[in-house]
Amino acid sequence: MPPADLQQFKPAPEVLEWIGREILAEDGRIHNPDHAHLIDADLEVLWAPGGFQKQMRTVIGQAEEVTFRAGGWQKMRQEEQFLAWFDRLPTFLITLDAHYAAQCSDVDWCALVEHELYHLAHKKDEFGAPVFTKDGLPKIGIRGHDVEEFVGVVRRYGVGDPNGAIAQLARAAGSRPEVRLADVAGACGTCLLRAA
Repeated sequence: MPPADLQQFKPAPEVLEWIGREILAEDGRIHNPDHAHLIDADLEVLWAPGGFQKQMRTVIGQAEEVTFRAGGWQKMRQEEQFLAWFDRLPTFLITLDAHYAAQCSDVDWCALVEHELYHLAHKKDEFGAPVFTKDGLPKIGIRGHDVEEFVGVVRRYGVGDPNGAIAQLARAAGSRPEVRLADVAGACGTCLLRAA
């Protein structure tokens, strides 16, 4: 759970630890091998006091590569803020809306976190093979959504290419979820506290 009555951005090391224990670890209760490339990723998580509006939608989570698009004092101020939060400059950052997290269901919380993790993809070369650093670690990059379409277009014209992303999403939506509610409850410290 996020801190109560959060008024400013705050590091969320407990969320990062939970991600590592329950999603990235092979013995995690809601382990997802799709995120294996993130096990040693230079990542931090940050609570935001609320969401924000972008393109007529409320943003409740965001994954990004930490970059500073300024020079001089602007860059120094931005770097100083990250050092105050994390004692270092991480390569990637996930920011989550604390207000949303405090009131959403456990399944919605897990879906939000995994949505942001999916944005942190293992880069591929021109032949589709995974790319690694000189140290043998996966190269990570920001990935867009699998599907970018309007419900109205699909409702009126269908999913298009039967092997395309929209058709794959429709098939996944028609299947049973891979993660059981009991697994989510077991991975959630709040659920365990409620049961105690």
